[in-house]
Amino acid sequence: HVQLVESGGGSVQAGGSLTLSCSDSSGTASDYCMGWFRQAPGNEREAVATTDTSGKITYAEFVKGRFTISLDNAKNTLTLQMNSLEPEDTAMYYCAAHGVCSGDHWKVAKYFTYWGQGTQVTVS
Repeated sequence: HVQLVESGGGSVQAGGSLTLSCSDSSGTASDYCMGWFRQAPGNEREAVATTDTSGKITYAEFVKGRFTISLDNAKNTLTLQMNSLEPEDTAMYYCAAHGVCSGDHWKVAKYFTYWGQGTQVTVS
């Protein structure tokens, strides 16, 4: 049973960095595409970055080279390193697993089966 637990959110000033982690005790979350999404109040949940089983990584355009997603299979942990944070990055960040990432599916939350509880990122 996939159970995702995020950590690492917090409050930082613009230009700062944060590292988000997502752990999976089942060890099977990475059997399919995994990724990070975010949702700001009043907005839809949007994809930030995904990594599929072949290692292909896709980033949303707004990342602009500032974020790095990585998967440590040995530790069953998905990480999102975020640098040069901007106030527009303020949102709840969610880890997602067992997704379909072919074509444009990676952008769409409904194609992911499992979700963490979210971790808040606030940039001022």
